[in-house]
Amino acid sequence: MAFGSFDQKNNANHMVSEINMVPLIDVMLVLLVIFIITAPLLAHSIKIDVPQVSSTPVTEDPKSIDLAIDAQGGIFWNESPIPEASLREMFISQAKEVPQPEIRIRADANTRYEQLARIMAMAKGSGLKKLGFITSPASQGTAGASAAAVAAPVIAPVQ
Repeated sequence: MAFGSFDQKNNANHMVSEINMVPLIDVMLVLLVIFIITAPLLAHSIKIDVPQVSSTPVTEDPKSIDLAIDAQGGIFWNESPIPEASLREMFISQAKEVPQPEIRIRADANTRYEQLARIMAMAKGSGLKKLGFITSPASQGTAGASAAAVAAPVIAPVQ
């Protein structure tokens, strides 16, 4: 900025309020040079001829087996009653399939824990890896907060 002039005729002390454009022009020229140098580098790309393939997504639904146990100890394989003695052979045949189906156990609230533990051990011993429980949410009036939190998931996987 200019604070005065070199003219000796006017001796008054007044400021000249003009914008000095030289620094602004220098900055603009530096930016222009930078953009001129970097623009060809940004446009450069490697040309690759990628093969074109048309495919459809796989819409295979994961197979699941519904294993129900009623209060009397009856076992149902996909709604069909089966004896507990033939359950191990069915588990072994399902374990050989690729991908393995998910076994979903629905047990009555009055089912003996011993029977449920025996069936789960048979499934794990035969090589099945996906095992889960199907539960229903507890009603608000009959169950407390802890029972509602346990019964909230529809399918709870067992590791």
